Amino acid sequence: MQTEPEKMLQRHRQLVHSDMLKVTSHVQRTAGDWIVNTLMVEGCTAPFRFKRRQTYRNIQGQRVNLTYYPASETVGGIDFEVMNVVRIRVA
Repeated sequence: MQTEPEKMLQRHRQLVHSDMLKVTSHVQRTAGDWIVNTLMVEGCTAPFRFKRRQTYRNIQGQRVNLTYYPASETVGGIDFEVMNVVRIRVA
């Protein structure tokens, strides 16, 4: 029997799943009706972002399992790599 991340990975080829990543920084900020969460993970320089309607518990220093899409964002004419999180679970 397949797990939920395995099923998602089969349906969406660009999706990436990573296990046991250690969160070094977790910031939450309000953007209209949404709360944007930004994670920095040990060993990766790109931010991981996801939106929620309510605040998320602080997961700094915890290990997480992430399912995300790699993307790039242009700010001031400069391209930055970002990861758009689809699924997050504390490991």
